Amino acid sequence: MRRAALLAALPLAVLAGCKESAPPPQQTGAPPAVVVARVERAAISRGAEFIGRVEAIDKQDVRARITGFLYARHFEEGAQVKANDLLFTIEQAPFAAEVALRRAAVERAEAELRNATTQVQRGQELLRTNAIPQSTVDDRITAQAAAQAERDSAKAQLEQAEIQYGYTTIRAAFDGRAGRSPLSPGNVVGPDSGILVQIVRDDPIRVTFPVTQRELLRFRREGGQAGPDAVQVLVRLPDGTLLDTAGRVDFIDVTANRSTDSVQVVAQVPNAQRLLTDGQAVAVVVREGQPQQAIVIPQSALQIDQQGPFVLVVGAENKVEVKRVRITTGPDGQTIVTEGLEPGQLIIIEGSQRARPGQPVTPRMQEAPPPGATPTTPARGG
Repeated sequence: MRRAALLAALPLAVLAGCKESAPPPQQTGAPPAVVVARVERAAISRGAEFIGRVEAIDKQDVRARITGFLYARHFEEGAQVKANDLLFTIEQAPFAAEVALRRAAVERAEAELRNATTQVQRGQELLRTNAIPQSTVDDRITAQAAAQAERDSAKAQLEQAEIQYGYTTIRAAFDGRAGRSPLSPGNVVGPDSGILVQIVRDDPIRVTFPVTQRELLRFRREGGQAGPDAVQVLVRLPDGTLLDTAGRVDFIDVTANRSTDSVQVVAQVPNAQRLLTDGQAVAVVVREGQPQQAIVIPQSALQIDQQGPFVLVVGAENKVEVKRVRITTGPDGQTIVTEGLEPGQLIIIEGSQRARPGQPVTPRMQEAPPPGATPTTPARGG
């Protein structure tokens, strides 16, 4: 009996010992902290990006129109020049002498014409008194006509000499910037010497880029009714930044390229800082139509799994919820949500690696950047 009682009490003792040795339950800590941003609508402009080429609106290839020694150059390479500024002087002495010679020939021809005219007048007076025959008067009239032709020829030669003399000074046709000049003073220049310097007007400047028929059709349907002035043309510089000033569409070609099925579009862009150079390849960002309201979220809030893109939303009682979204890319790489979010919701932009769906978190609103600071994209939480 005693042994049976001991055997019956043994399981109870074992169970009591196990209960006493079990670890105490862990206490739950504070919810993890996350940084959130409020979903809001922003004004965006739809557009597209193309590869274009910069072209000067006006370009002057300065050449010598006469042959002579290059006497002087009156500008600095790369400097700005004004319309009618003196660029080059070709040796003027030979051409000035030719002008003087032709002017003397005109004076001689005019003297001969005056004498011939006087002879005709005298002949006509003598003819009335029958002092000379009619044939003599006719000869004098013929001589007068020949003298007048000689005078006209001398004047034409003088004008030609003055034109040649005028070519000894070469001037700028418009405001622009002077390029490199390959010939120095002292060299013989002429029509076959090539370009002495190139003057380029680079403000404003043109940007030419091909647009596919599909993009052109979309532009005409969505923004074409407002006209080309409703379209902004922005140029992306080689460092990735956009030019401060926007341009406008100046011309759309009337024919399409048969091999690429694209149409050439020409835009005029302000270039006061001379950041664009003739012949340069650039990216062209075309924003068309009026700005539209859309939900734009930071890139750090977006996550992707096998089912597609999603964001983590802080909902009721600060619990984390998964929201599946549909997105598209907006201007300057912005992430636009077309479906799945509503304005006012709080999305996690930092600390998502500590957030678990269904569990509470401690949200902290994203701090606004100080005035004048460049906004940065927060680092993406896991």
